[in-house]
Amino acid sequence: MAAVDAAVVLFATALLTAVVGSVVAVTAYRGYRRNDSEPMLYLAVGIACITVGPFLVTYGVAPVAALSDAAALLGVLFATIAGLLAILYSLEGT
Repeated sequence: MAAVDAAVVLFATALLTAVVGSVVAVTAYRGYRRNDSEPMLYLAVGIACITVGPFLVTYGVAPVAALSDAAALLGVLFATIAGLLAILYSLEGT
């Protein structure tokens, strides 16, 4: 039985999360465009920040900018917090 590298599994699950999150965010954005509903726009932004943001920080920005692990984690946390705040704002605006 072949051993699977943990880094490959981690990348695959992060990529899958980003792809599915993108689909959900695009669907919410289409809802915003169709109904002219501002809360749907904030929901789309929040979902994108939570699902795509950490992937971009971890596998895009961190290697290019040579960020330390702590700085990359801080970037992931900022993306998550921004997403949660956008979702909270979308729910409060209804």
